[in-house]
Amino acid sequence: MTPTPTPTPTPAPTQTTAPRQTALFAAHVARGAKLVDFGGWHMPLQYVGILAEHRAVREAAGIFDVSHMGEIDFRGPRALEAVQGVITNDATRLADGRALYTAVCYPDGGIVDDCIVYRRSAQDFRLVVNASNTAKDLAFFHEHAGQLCDIADRSEQWALIAVQGPDAPGIVAELGEASWLDLPSFAFASGMLAGVPVEAARTGYTGEDGFELFVPAHRSESVWNALLDAGTQPIGLGARDTLRLEARLCLYGHDIDETTTAFEAGLGWVVKLDKLDKTSFTGQEALAALKQQGRKRKLVGFRVEGRGIARPHAEILDADDRVVGQVTSGGPAPTAGGAVGMAYIPAHLAGPGDTIQIRQRGKVLTGRLVQGPFYKRDR
Repeated sequence: MTPTPTPTPTPAPTQTTAPRQTALFAAHVARGAKLVDFGGWHMPLQYVGILAEHRAVREAAGIFDVSHMGEIDFRGPRALEAVQGVITNDATRLADGRALYTAVCYPDGGIVDDCIVYRRSAQDFRLVVNASNTAKDLAFFHEHAGQLCDIADRSEQWALIAVQGPDAPGIVAELGEASWLDLPSFAFASGMLAGVPVEAARTGYTGEDGFELFVPAHRSESVWNALLDAGTQPIGLGARDTLRLEARLCLYGHDIDETTTAFEAGLGWVVKLDKLDKTSFTGQEALAALKQQGRKRKLVGFRVEGRGIARPHAEILDADDRVVGQVTSGGPAPTAGGAVGMAYIPAHLAGPGDTIQIRQRGKVLTGRLVQGPFYKRDR
């Protein structure tokens, strides 16, 4: 039997004010959601249970309130130049209505954040950033690119609703625009859904197909209720964590942060050291040197052999029982089965199929290293 997961969201920073509320807060309360403080926001951890919600996304369709995420817009004739200067990926590859995943790095190569860049037009780009990083990212963008274009936090204007699962595309298209079904991954388009103007992006954070909907905040409850009436199930942060872990997607503050680099985290594919327009970006010189040196440590995925669950901060031991690494994410895998996790370990110990020893609360577990996601949907 799969053990009941007990996810550990990133702790909220110390604060003196009450957690913020998204535009859908009242809707969560009305459905009896268990609410937690997540990154300074009052967010639903679960509604009917993490396992049931996880299953709903894998087998049908679930909706998530991810309105705590930040939307930062770059606008003006030099907007592309500004974006290019702060991201590791290459936005010149984007046409209007297309998006890409990228990292944002400090001058030493450490990760400021990971985000998605949406090209709305040649002079209008949107960067969706992690909730707890919005203020930090905005300050970074102003420091490194603020002289090139208008950079503004427009998070208050938008609610963001993710609709994920095998039934999600059909439900969204039926309520919205049939043409959205033709959108490929990381494409987006505007239209009407349940009488509300939205932007529908073929993106997500669960390993399933679906959309993320940018909705005017003041009309978000109408869209949320229409999706519920169409047969989706509301999903909390608990299942969002087990879903993204099975898909082996990084979580900022756990698997990546200012002390990690894209190469260590297996995100070297988003680092374009030679961009098509030859634009340099913050952290480029350090990343070029790090690539030349090679990785000393590596973020690996593992399956726990036998019983037990490895949790974040559990220690990785070498053959002499010396601590050589740490678990960054870990928990049960309701669909893939068993327990899985990710950890940073020395690169020379990271061979596929190798085993690692994981010490947690005095108990030692064995993890077998695996490549790729723990779960991959049937396309």
